[in-house]
Amino acid sequence: MKCYFPKNNKTDWTVERHRVKVPTIGWIRLKEYGYISKNTTVKSGTVYQRAGRYYVSILCEVKEVKPNSILNAVGIGIDLGIKDFAVRSDGKTHKNINKTVQVKKIEKRLKREQRSLSRKFENIRKRGEQPVTNKRANINKNILRVQQLHARLANIRLAYVKSIVNDVVKTKPMFITVEDLNVKGMMKNKHLSKAVAQPCFYAFKTWLSTKCREYGIELRQVDRFYPSSKICSCCGQKKSDLKLSDRVYTCDCGNVMDRDLNASINLLQAKKYTILT
Repeated sequence: MKCYFPKNNKTDWTVERHRVKVPTIGWIRLKEYGYISKNTTVKSGTVYQRAGRYYVSILCEVKEVKPNSILNAVGIGIDLGIKDFAVRSDGKTHKNINKTVQVKKIEKRLKREQRSLSRKFENIRKRGEQPVTNKRANINKNILRVQQLHARLANIRLAYVKSIVNDVVKTKPMFITVEDLNVKGMMKNKHLSKAVAQPCFYAFKTWLSTKCREYGIELRQVDRFYPSSKICSCCGQKKSDLKLSDRVYTCDCGNVMDRDLNASINLLQAKKYTILT
């Protein structure tokens, strides 16, 4: 459920420390505060419900502030993947949070609740009733638990993505180079679709673009057909027979390193790219 409210007069969408004034509704107390700056102009807002909770999203207009941070003379290449979420050219690796114990426990609970909900609907169908019009109280509770678990997983993944971006931006590189992943094509593979959808690659690139624009960092994107994993980062030789199962890159020149680290260094050294920010 979602309701959009434009600002028609000065008193609409008045934001205070612990409350906000919504048009036609009035004052609503906020559980969280401090996200909206005082030196902003509120244009409109949206009230929506998700997993049994109500949220308010406010559109504000702020003055453009030019970044004045001093950047380093070096850049960073980031290789995104499934085994590890991100491998950076400076040697730092960010693990895939979907393989942690916390996420696996929540996913196990989610499967249990989904099976329970499926059985309830199946029993209704066996009795010849319509599941849509005959939702009992226990079914509504079960649906709410499923929605809450989905929302919790989404919040955990998004918070992890934002923490990685903040960690990268804090190093203040001159530029950041990422690859243009063909996520749509990878989703067509039934063996990889779930593993590709869970890491939130799109959210990572979106948040990275926002932060690069805020700090004045140049964000570069390499073409999706650039063979970053097959090229040796030392001599530039291309290894065409490299398989996905080969986790260590070995070159005739003597270069032996992790294939994801080798790919991130190649992204750092890429000469052809598109500037996003």
